[in-house]
Amino acid sequence: MEEKIRLLEEEINKLRQEKEERETALPAHSIRPHQLLAIEELEAEINRKEAQLQALKDNSETLHPPSG
Repeated sequence: MEEKIRLLEEEINKLRQEKEERETALPAHSIRPHQLLAIEELEAEINRKEAQLQALKDNSETLHPPSG
């Protein structure tokens, strides 16, 4: 379970980095629709992976509650 969480966190970080690079590369004028679409697709993938990550974390906490 911890390995899946770590892998998802790495994937999310890579997607965020790619999104940031694409946003930085946008021209000040004459932005093409495919450029925005690519960024929107990355945002959607990030959101999906974040939801998966949260579900895994919630499940992990249910199975192994933090000791306190």
